[in-house]
Amino acid sequence: MTDLERRIAGLACWRGPVTVAPLLGGLTNLSYVVADAGEKFVVRCGDDIPVHHVFRDRERAASIAAHAAGLSPEVMHTEPGILVMRHVEGRTFSEADLRANIRRLAPLLRKCHLSVGQHLAGPPNFFWVFHVIRDYGRLIAGSQSPFAVDVPRYLEANRTLEEAQVPMPVVFGHHDLLPGNVLDDGERLWLIDWEYGGFGTALFDLANLSANGSFEEAEDEALLYAYFGGKGPGDLHRAFRAMKAASALREALWAMVSDIHLRIPGADYKAHAHDYLNRFEELMAR
Repeated sequence: MTDLERRIAGLACWRGPVTVAPLLGGLTNLSYVVADAGEKFVVRCGDDIPVHHVFRDRERAASIAAHAAGLSPEVMHTEPGILVMRHVEGRTFSEADLRANIRRLAPLLRKCHLSVGQHLAGPPNFFWVFHVIRDYGRLIAGSQSPFAVDVPRYLEANRTLEEAQVPMPVVFGHHDLLPGNVLDDGERLWLIDWEYGGFGTALFDLANLSANGSFEEAEDEALLYAYFGGKGPGDLHRAFRAMKAASALREALWAMVSDIHLRIPGADYKAHAHDYLNRFEELMAR
Protein backbone atom coordinates (compact mmCIF):
# COMPACT_ATOMS: atom_id res chain seq x y z
CA MET A 1 0.00 0.00 0.00
CA THR A 2 1.34 3.43 -0.96
CA ASP A 3 1.54 6.38 1.43
CA LEU A 4 -1.44 7.96 -0.35
CA GLU A 5 -3.49 4.77 -0.02
CA ARG A 6 -2.64 4.59 3.68
CA ARG A 7 -3.77 8.19 4.07
CA ILE A 8 -7.05 7.39 2.30
CA ALA A 9 -7.63 4.28 4.44
CA GLY A 10 -7.15 6.40 7.56
CA LEU A 11 -9.66 9.16 6.72
CA ALA A 12 -11.93 10.04 9.63
CA CYS A 13 -15.10 9.66 7.54
CA TRP A 14 -14.94 5.85 7.40
CA ARG A 15 -17.10 3.70 9.69
CA GLY A 16 -14.89 0.61 9.74
CA PRO A 17 -12.01 -1.17 7.99
CA VAL A 18 -11.92 -0.28 4.29
CA THR A 19 -10.51 -1.58 1.03
CA VAL A 20 -8.83 0.86 -1.34
CA ALA A 21 -8.50 0.21 -5.08
CA PRO A 22 -7.11 2.53 -7.80
CA LEU A 23 -9.60 3.96 -10.29
CA LEU A 24 -7.76 4.18 -13.59
CA GLY A 25 -8.18 6.51 -16.54
CA GLY A 26 -7.81 10.04 -15.13
CA LEU A 27 -5.66 12.62 -16.90
CA THR A 28 -5.18 15.03 -13.99
CA ASN A 29 -5.93 13.39 -10.64
CA LEU A 30 -5.35 10.12 -8.84
CA SER A 31 -8.66 8.49 -7.89
CA TYR A 32 -9.61 5.46 -5.81
CA VAL A 33 -12.71 3.41 -5.04
CA VAL A 34 -13.13 2.73 -1.34
CA ALA A 35 -15.47 0.07 0.05
CA ASP A 36 -16.68 0.87 3.57
CA ALA A 37 -19.45 -0.86 5.54
CA GLY A 38 -21.20 -2.19 2.43
CA GLU A 39 -21.03 1.09 0.51
CA LYS A 40 -18.66 2.42 -2.12
CA PHE A 41 -17.08 5.84 -2.43
CA VAL A 42 -14.80 7.60 -4.91
CA VAL A 43 -11.82 9.49 -3.50
CA ARG A 44 -10.27 12.14 -5.78
CA CYS A 45 -6.76 13.21 -4.79
CA GLY A 46 -5.02 16.31 -6.05
CA ASP A 47 -3.67 19.68 -4.99
CA ASP A 48 -4.28 23.03 -6.67
CA ILE A 49 -2.93 23.26 -10.23
CA PRO A 50 -2.49 27.01 -10.85
CA VAL A 51 -1.20 26.51 -14.41
CA HIS A 52 -4.60 24.99 -15.22
CA HIS A 53 -6.60 27.49 -13.13
CA VAL A 54 -7.69 24.56 -10.92
CA PHE A 55 -8.33 25.40 -7.28
CA ARG A 56 -9.72 22.64 -5.10
CA ASP A 57 -11.85 24.84 -2.86
CA ARG A 58 -13.77 25.98 -5.94
CA GLU A 59 -14.00 22.45 -7.33
CA ARG A 60 -15.41 21.34 -3.97
CA ALA A 61 -17.97 24.16 -3.95
CA ALA A 62 -19.02 23.36 -7.54
CA SER A 63 -19.33 19.66 -6.71
CA ILE A 64 -21.54 20.39 -3.70
CA ALA A 65 -23.70 22.78 -5.75
CA ALA A 66 -23.99 20.24 -8.58
CA HIS A 67 -25.21 17.60 -6.11
CA ALA A 68 -27.76 20.05 -4.70
CA ALA A 69 -28.96 20.63 -8.27
CA GLY A 70 -29.38 16.87 -8.76
CA LEU A 71 -26.57 16.45 -11.29
CA SER A 72 -23.64 14.97 -9.42
CA PRO A 73 -22.90 12.44 -6.63
CA GLU A 74 -23.00 13.59 -3.01
CA VAL A 75 -19.81 14.95 -1.47
CA MET A 76 -19.26 13.08 1.81
CA HIS A 77 -15.93 14.42 3.08
CA THR A 78 -13.26 16.92 2.13
CA GLU A 79 -9.84 17.89 3.41
CA PRO A 80 -6.80 19.42 1.70
CA GLY A 81 -6.08 17.41 -1.44
CA ILE A 82 -8.97 14.96 -0.84
CA LEU A 83 -12.57 14.88 -2.11
CA VAL A 84 -14.77 11.90 -1.12
CA MET A 85 -18.02 11.29 -3.02
CA ARG A 86 -20.60 8.54 -3.12
CA HIS A 87 -19.90 5.98 -5.82
CA VAL A 88 -22.50 5.73 -8.60
CA GLU A 89 -22.78 2.34 -10.29
CA GLY A 90 -22.76 2.93 -14.02
CA ARG A 91 -20.55 3.40 -17.02
CA THR A 92 -18.77 6.44 -18.33
CA PHE A 93 -19.53 7.52 -21.87
CA SER A 94 -17.46 7.08 -25.01
CA GLU A 95 -17.39 9.56 -27.88
CA ALA A 96 -20.00 7.46 -29.67
CA ASP A 97 -22.24 7.69 -26.59
CA LEU A 98 -22.05 11.48 -26.69
CA ARG A 99 -23.24 11.45 -30.30
CA ALA A 100 -26.01 8.94 -29.58
CA ASN A 101 -27.43 10.76 -26.55
CA ILE A 102 -27.96 14.34 -27.71
CA ARG A 103 -31.60 14.32 -26.58
CA ARG A 104 -30.53 13.33 -23.07
CA LEU A 105 -27.51 15.61 -22.87
CA ALA A 106 -29.16 18.86 -23.98
CA PRO A 107 -31.65 18.98 -21.06
CA LEU A 108 -28.87 17.89 -18.69
CA LEU A 109 -26.83 20.91 -19.75
CA ARG A 110 -29.84 23.23 -19.51
CA LYS A 111 -30.39 22.03 -15.95
CA CYS A 112 -26.73 22.61 -15.18
CA HIS A 113 -26.78 26.11 -16.61
CA LEU A 114 -29.99 27.12 -14.85
CA SER A 115 -29.55 25.42 -11.47
CA VAL A 116 -25.99 24.85 -10.29
CA GLY A 117 -25.15 28.52 -9.85
CA GLN A 118 -28.20 28.96 -7.63
CA HIS A 119 -26.69 26.52 -5.12
CA LEU A 120 -23.08 27.75 -5.25
CA ALA A 121 -21.51 29.08 -2.05
CA GLY A 122 -18.33 31.14 -1.92
CA PRO A 123 -16.19 32.76 -4.62
CA PRO A 124 -16.80 31.36 -8.11
CA ASN A 125 -14.60 30.55 -11.05
CA PHE A 126 -15.16 32.35 -14.33
CA PHE A 127 -14.30 30.42 -17.48
CA TRP A 128 -13.57 32.19 -20.77
CA VAL A 129 -11.85 29.80 -23.14
CA PHE A 130 -10.10 32.53 -25.11
CA HIS A 131 -8.37 33.82 -21.99
CA VAL A 132 -7.39 30.25 -21.07
CA ILE A 133 -5.83 29.76 -24.51
CA ARG A 134 -3.87 33.02 -24.21
CA ASP A 135 -2.59 32.01 -20.78
CA TYR A 136 -1.65 28.52 -21.92
CA GLY A 137 0.10 30.06 -24.93
CA ARG A 138 2.29 32.18 -22.67
CA LEU A 139 3.27 29.14 -20.59
CA ILE A 140 4.10 27.00 -23.63
CA ALA A 141 5.99 29.77 -25.44
CA GLY A 142 8.26 30.26 -22.43
CA SER A 143 9.11 26.56 -22.15
CA GLN A 144 11.18 23.97 -23.96
CA SER A 145 8.03 22.30 -25.31
CA PRO A 146 8.30 21.00 -28.89
CA PHE A 147 4.93 22.72 -29.48
CA ALA A 148 6.25 26.20 -28.59
CA VAL A 149 7.15 27.14 -32.17
CA ASP A 150 3.48 27.12 -33.23
CA VAL A 151 2.11 29.21 -30.35
CA PRO A 152 1.93 32.49 -32.37
CA ARG A 153 -0.29 30.77 -34.95
CA TYR A 154 -2.55 29.37 -32.25
CA LEU A 155 -2.92 32.77 -30.60
CA GLU A 156 -3.78 34.43 -33.91
CA ALA A 157 -6.46 31.81 -34.54
CA ASN A 158 -7.71 32.37 -30.99
CA ARG A 159 -8.14 36.09 -31.69
CA THR A 160 -10.20 35.36 -34.81
CA LEU A 161 -12.38 32.81 -33.01
CA GLU A 162 -13.05 35.17 -30.12
CA GLU A 163 -14.15 37.92 -32.52
CA ALA A 164 -16.83 35.56 -33.87
CA GLN A 165 -18.63 35.30 -30.52
CA VAL A 166 -22.03 36.86 -29.82
CA PRO A 167 -23.50 38.21 -26.55
CA MET A 168 -25.10 35.49 -24.43
CA PRO A 169 -26.36 35.23 -20.84
CA VAL A 170 -23.89 34.24 -18.14
CA VAL A 171 -24.63 30.77 -16.72
CA PHE A 172 -22.81 28.21 -14.58
CA GLY A 173 -21.14 25.62 -16.80
CA HIS A 174 -19.15 22.41 -16.44
CA HIS A 175 -16.51 23.28 -19.07
CA ASP A 176 -14.87 19.84 -19.26
CA LEU A 177 -17.34 17.60 -21.09
CA LEU A 178 -15.00 14.81 -22.02
CA PRO A 179 -16.83 11.49 -22.49
CA GLY A 180 -15.40 10.17 -19.23
CA ASN A 181 -17.08 12.97 -17.27
CA VAL A 182 -20.58 11.79 -18.22
CA LEU A 183 -21.88 8.79 -16.28
CA ASP A 184 -24.92 6.66 -17.18
CA ASP A 185 -26.41 4.54 -14.37
CA GLY A 186 -28.96 2.93 -16.71
CA GLU A 187 -31.74 5.31 -15.73
CA ARG A 188 -30.22 8.78 -15.81
CA LEU A 189 -27.06 10.73 -16.62
CA TRP A 190 -24.66 12.30 -14.13
CA LEU A 191 -22.00 14.96 -14.62
CA ILE A 192 -18.80 14.36 -12.67
CA ASP A 193 -15.44 16.15 -12.18
CA TRP A 194 -16.08 19.86 -11.62
CA GLU A 195 -12.50 21.17 -11.69
CA TYR A 196 -13.38 23.73 -14.35
CA GLY A 197 -16.93 24.45 -13.18
CA GLY A 198 -17.66 28.16 -13.21
CA PHE A 199 -19.62 30.97 -14.74
CA GLY A 200 -19.41 31.50 -18.49
CA THR A 201 -21.78 31.08 -21.42
CA ALA A 202 -23.75 28.05 -22.53
CA LEU A 203 -22.05 28.03 -25.91
CA PHE A 204 -18.76 26.66 -24.60
CA ASP A 205 -20.36 23.59 -22.98
CA LEU A 206 -22.27 22.89 -26.19
CA ALA A 207 -19.21 23.35 -28.39
CA ASN A 208 -17.05 21.39 -25.94
CA LEU A 209 -19.50 18.49 -26.05
CA SER A 210 -19.46 18.59 -29.84
CA ALA A 211 -15.67 18.81 -30.15
CA ASN A 212 -15.08 16.01 -27.64
CA GLY A 213 -17.69 13.81 -29.32
CA SER A 214 -16.45 14.47 -32.88
CA PHE A 215 -19.94 15.61 -33.88
CA GLU A 216 -20.71 16.04 -37.58
CA GLU A 217 -22.80 18.92 -38.92
CA ALA A 218 -26.14 17.11 -38.55
CA GLU A 219 -25.36 16.28 -34.93
CA ASP A 220 -24.39 19.89 -34.25
CA GLU A 221 -27.71 21.03 -35.70
CA ALA A 222 -29.57 18.53 -33.52
CA LEU A 223 -27.69 19.69 -30.43
CA LEU A 224 -28.33 23.39 -31.02
CA TYR A 225 -31.99 22.77 -31.76
CA ALA A 226 -32.42 20.55 -28.69
CA TYR A 227 -30.86 23.21 -26.47
CA PHE A 228 -32.20 26.45 -27.97
CA GLY A 229 -35.35 25.23 -29.68
CA GLY A 230 -34.69 27.57 -32.61
CA LYS A 231 -34.53 30.61 -30.31
CA GLY A 232 -30.77 31.22 -30.16
CA PRO A 233 -29.15 34.60 -30.83
CA GLY A 234 -28.32 35.83 -34.32
CA ASP A 235 -25.09 34.44 -35.78
CA LEU A 236 -25.39 31.53 -33.34
CA HIS A 237 -24.11 28.97 -35.83
CA ARG A 238 -21.02 31.00 -36.74
CA ALA A 239 -20.25 31.63 -33.07
CA PHE A 240 -20.77 27.95 -32.28
CA ARG A 241 -18.41 26.80 -35.04
CA ALA A 242 -15.77 29.21 -33.78
CA MET A 243 -16.28 28.10 -30.18
CA LYS A 244 -15.99 24.47 -31.23
CA ALA A 245 -12.59 25.14 -32.82
CA ALA A 246 -11.54 27.06 -29.70
CA SER A 247 -12.62 24.13 -27.53
CA ALA A 248 -10.42 21.73 -29.50
CA LEU A 249 -7.50 24.18 -29.39
CA ARG A 250 -7.89 24.67 -25.64
CA GLU A 251 -7.83 20.90 -25.07
CA ALA A 252 -4.69 20.58 -27.19
CA LEU A 253 -2.94 23.37 -25.29
CA TRP A 254 -4.14 21.89 -21.99
CA ALA A 255 -2.30 18.70 -22.93
CA MET A 256 0.83 20.66 -23.89
CA VAL A 257 0.87 22.43 -20.52
CA SER A 258 0.20 19.12 -18.76
CA ASP A 259 3.16 17.58 -20.58
CA ILE A 260 5.33 20.24 -18.98
CA HIS A 261 3.88 20.29 -15.46
CA LEU A 262 2.02 17.04 -14.64
CA ARG A 263 3.05 13.44 -14.09
CA ILE A 264 0.09 11.05 -13.94
CA PRO A 265 0.84 7.35 -14.55
CA GLY A 266 -0.45 6.20 -17.91
CA ALA A 267 -1.28 9.69 -19.23
CA ASP A 268 0.22 10.39 -22.68
CA TYR A 269 -0.15 14.15 -22.93
CA LYS A 270 1.71 14.49 -26.23
CA ALA A 271 -0.65 12.02 -27.91
CA HIS A 272 -3.63 13.85 -26.42
CA ALA A 273 -2.27 17.14 -27.75
CA HIS A 274 -1.81 15.73 -31.26
CA ASP A 275 -5.32 14.24 -31.23
CA TYR A 276 -6.92 17.59 -30.42
CA LEU A 277 -4.62 19.55 -32.72
CA ASN A 278 -5.90 17.37 -35.55
CA ARG A 279 -9.48 18.16 -34.52
CA PHE A 280 -8.65 21.86 -34.33
CA GLU A 281 -7.02 21.93 -37.76
CA GLU A 282 -9.98 20.08 -39.31
CA LEU A 283 -12.46 22.49 -37.73
CA MET A 284 -10.47 25.52 -38.91
CA ALA A 285 -10.31 24.06 -42.42
CA ARG A 286 -14.12 23.92 -42.53
